[in-house]
Amino acid sequence: MAETPERESMEFDLVIVGGGPAGLSAAIRFKQLANEAGEDLSVVVIEKGGEIGAHILSGVVMDPVGLDQLIPDWRTRDDRPLKSEVTDDKFIFLGPSGSADISWLPMPPFMKNHGNFTGSLANVTRWLGAEAEKLGVEVFPGFAASELVFDDKGAVKGIVAGVMGIGADGQPKDDYQPGMELLGKYVLFAEGARGSLTKQLIRKFNLDEGRDPQKYGIGLKEVWSVPEENFKEGYVQHTMGWPLDNKTGGGSFLYHFRDNGEPFITVGFVVHLNYANPYISPYDEFQRFKHHESVSHFLKGGKRVAYGARAITEGGFQSVPKLAFPGGALIGCGAGFVNVPRIKGSHNAILTGMMGAEAAFEAIREGRAGDTLDNYEEAYAGSSVYKELKTVRNVKPLWSKLGTALGIPMGGLDMWVNSLFGFSFFGTLSHGKTDAASLKPAKNFKPIEYPRPDGVLSFDKLTNVSFTNTYHEEDQPVHLKVADLALQKSSEYDVYAGPSARYCPAGVYEWVKEDGGAMRFQINSQNCIHCKTCDIKDPNLNINWTVPEGGGGPAYSNT
Repeated sequence: MAETPERESMEFDLVIVGGGPAGLSAAIRFKQLANEAGEDLSVVVIEKGGEIGAHILSGVVMDPVGLDQLIPDWRTRDDRPLKSEVTDDKFIFLGPSGSADISWLPMPPFMKNHGNFTGSLANVTRWLGAEAEKLGVEVFPGFAASELVFDDKGAVKGIVAGVMGIGADGQPKDDYQPGMELLGKYVLFAEGARGSLTKQLIRKFNLDEGRDPQKYGIGLKEVWSVPEENFKEGYVQHTMGWPLDNKTGGGSFLYHFRDNGEPFITVGFVVHLNYANPYISPYDEFQRFKHHESVSHFLKGGKRVAYGARAITEGGFQSVPKLAFPGGALIGCGAGFVNVPRIKGSHNAILTGMMGAEAAFEAIREGRAGDTLDNYEEAYAGSSVYKELKTVRNVKPLWSKLGTALGIPMGGLDMWVNSLFGFSFFGTLSHGKTDAASLKPAKNFKPIEYPRPDGVLSFDKLTNVSFTNTYHEEDQPVHLKVADLALQKSSEYDVYAGPSARYCPAGVYEWVKEDGGAMRFQINSQNCIHCKTCDIKDPNLNINWTVPEGGGGPAYSNT
């Protein structure tokens, strides 16, 4: 083999890791400020997906407040990415064979969806990427950020991206590329829920000290092309209840939107990952949910055209870590700005991206670099994002502690009290343990017999994975790192009955019986759709999700 190439470096004023709503909004805002001030400042956005938007998945019923602030004229643009405004908003409680419309219940005004927009967050992100490039932002898709770079004082000064050509045996291949150091005066991390570098930063700088553990859900989503007679422009529907039991949190979303004039329906399902029963399969709950009459009548005669799944941060106010550290900051959903009762986070991702960019710009203009952006922390504490999360802070813990039937009404009452009077009778409730620690041994439960998919409304897992357009280079190390295989067998399988085969929405994990009867843990890493659930829900936190080669993973288009 030829001599191993040396790693080169590039320097920028600002480096942003992650080309989602937060990262691109930060880049746009930074360039807006620089251009307004007549400053020639450089910013680069690194995105592990093969193109901008390829790894973006959301049940987006978007509050436009973020876009309104970032690009004030977006609503009047012919190329705007969101065109379907919500005009009809339903909230339904489901039973096994019936439903009750509870939209009449008095809810705080911020829970209403009228005036929000439906569409595809992947397409919104592509639009933001184009806007960023118009302003002079350098956007590098297909480059996975795999390492942190520190200066001699321990501050973050950059990342390593674009390492490629390592074989499955861990050795460099003939086409090996060592990647490049991208160095900046500051680095903003916008990796989304459970980001791999974000995890390292939280540990290194103790960013979660004094905070509750982060909580998560898994969101699964399909996009359907439907006949015109099934389509209701501007209609949004949320449900809770069946098929989940009272102790398992979650719910659904369904909305109608047009893309290039064609009618589409997005249907999705969220399961909170603090469930106790290891036999629960979020994917199969989603598939049987679609057979309920409140959903199926919209989908009949239609065709599923896309599928995907992604972890969602749900800890909210109590779980937001310290945001700034020497050399950088966390922005967007990686820090956990999702409003759980609203099922919305993209607007807060945009707003915190803007705040992070403004803090970095101010610091650079003052001649600073590599220090802590305390002005970002201050901006967050005085922001609408902070106020929004504080208002709903007790909904998730009340739901978790009391179950759906009692927890939701109590959470609704608490939101009203917070909205009207600015305080809560409960104070600030704690989330308690991690989602991994919430799982209980299989001996306490009976296996769940899920209905077989009919291939019309419901589908098997591997068939649906083909609709994610997922691809990984096969000759590379497995990016799902199991720390202790013996522990995986003695605990994850023997005690918890192998929940990895059920919580994974892409068929990555299997327990395979060998000829001699022994059970072997098989990882089909080529199926991975980068949802990060395994990194969250393994009962021993024995699986570490790391980035594969850049450009690998799903290639979402209209999600």
